[in-house]
Amino acid sequence: MEDTKITLFKGRKVRRVIHNGEWWFVVNDVFFALTDTPNVSDYIKKFRLRDAEINKGWGQIVTPLWVPTAGGRQQMNCANTEGIFRIVQSIPSPKAEPFKRWLARVGYERVQEIENPELATKRTRMLYKLKGYPDSWIEKRMRGIAIREELTEEWQNRGAQTERDYQILTAEISKATFGITPSQYKKVKGLKRENLRDHMGDFELIFSMLGERAATEIHRNEDSKGLPKLKSDAKAGGDIAGGARKQLERRLGRPIVSRDNFLPRPRRRKLIKQKRKTVYD
Repeated sequence: MEDTKITLFKGRKVRRVIHNGEWWFVVNDVFFALTDTPNVSDYIKKFRLRDAEINKGWGQIVTPLWVPTAGGRQQMNCANTEGIFRIVQSIPSPKAEPFKRWLARVGYERVQEIENPELATKRTRMLYKLKGYPDSWIEKRMRGIAIREELTEEWQNRGAQTERDYQILTAEISKATFGITPSQYKKVKGLKRENLRDHMGDFELIFSMLGERAATEIHRNEDSKGLPKLKSDAKAGGDIAGGARKQLERRLGRPIVSRDNFLPRPRRRKLIKQKRKTVYD
């Protein structure tokens, strides 16, 4: 399963995906970061016409990979560090040289993380800290990441093969745990391309972890194989978390699923005005 992150270059978002153990960067994001062109697709077409050699080898340089977008996950052309270097060499932009240095640093950090996974964890913690998340939330989020990785590894070993398989299984746990799918959950919180779990509160994270950890243990206990059985287990794990959620909601007198998130304040106020209803199961 691919892991997607958004990184920044000079204030521009550049999405990157781990594929075959290395970072691959969204080509459109790179062109926009270096050129500020309002029409990236048109610029790339003209760019390829100017460089016959790169146009000839375009299929070897770029690879379509699944990337989160405002309209959901879509396949977008991506290139690894070597491919991006080749592209950047042909872009007539004064921003190219600092971008090369930035790419080299990102690539070096990835090599370090492969050799010492603890560094990746430390960097993730630091990023959340810099974004203003409290330590107590960061601890839950990091534990949730570990539980999620453990679960997806079980899915991979037990028959999940495509990105669609992972989406189906994740949706089963979410529906049973919270009564809504991840895409519906993002709409509740007013999110677009943001990571849903980065905008969950304490209880939302806790019940997400419970559902996924329960599903993992059920897979192992019953030696589950194949997508139909994995799907049944995923719902069972979610049902356990969903039952606990409903008990807590009855005791607290309020829903656990919340519009609250960590979006910047101006955007949050705008979204709250747009959404005036509370979510109940």
